[in-house]
Amino acid sequence: MPEPVGGMSAFVNWVGKNYAYPDRALEQGIKGSVIATFVVETDGSLTDIAILLDIGFGTGDEAIRVLKKAAKWKPGVQNGVPVRVKYTLPIKLSTL
Repeated sequence: MPEPVGGMSAFVNWVGKNYAYPDRALEQGIKGSVIATFVVETDGSLTDIAILLDIGFGTGDEAIRVLKKAAKWKPGVQNGVPVRVKYTLPIKLSTL
């Protein structure tokens, strides 16, 4: 399976630090999960970034913006050969 450089916990922390909670979502008290999907390419880059579940008010657009800035991952490997892997990532949002 593909893995972010530094591990998944480091990646989750990076997303949390770089995700700018949209003002409209904060004003409305929106909380919940945005579910993003993307492909980790054979070179580790993230492509085909899309939102499967959006809670609105710009939360999905912000998730796409952050994931587009992400560093390359260690690619998935099958039988010793790097392969493309589709990945799903929930991003939990809270107004705390």
